[in-house]
Amino acid sequence: MPKTLEQQFAELTKEGRIEEAAVIAVFDQLKAIPPEFMLGKWDGFPIDTSHTATEQPFKWAGKDFRSLDDVDPVMVWGKDGSRTWNADFGHAQVREIKYRGLLTAGMIYDDFPRIDSFRFVDENTVLGAMEDKNVENNRPVWFYMRRM
Repeated sequence: MPKTLEQQFAELTKEGRIEEAAVIAVFDQLKAIPPEFMLGKWDGFPIDTSHTATEQPFKWAGKDFRSLDDVDPVMVWGKDGSRTWNADFGHAQVREIKYRGLLTAGMIYDDFPRIDSFRFVDENTVLGAMEDKNVENNRPVWFYMRRM
């Protein structure tokens, strides 16, 4: 019996390495979301597809979207356990962008050639792809986020 889309997404959230093709297969089935959907604070979770960016010791906590033009794209866990903005990554904005054939919410970094694209999993969960043209032949870093 084939797995539902929800079951396929749940497989991506498990510990351990995930084949990138499996992430793409789920991502391409998910619906687009408007930029306004992203407003608020989100906890972030990397998906290990053997991308070098997910192998670095980085305590990523998520993203904070205060408005469409005011986003803290990289929140991290401090040594004291607090959630804080990593100023090294600057700020960002959210716009509609076309990614993998679908117009959806995309986060554009102010100071880097980097764009995150988001797809709808449920009212409190998105699946994301971060592309950076300076990283590993623009191969995306995959992640998911849950609304706080």
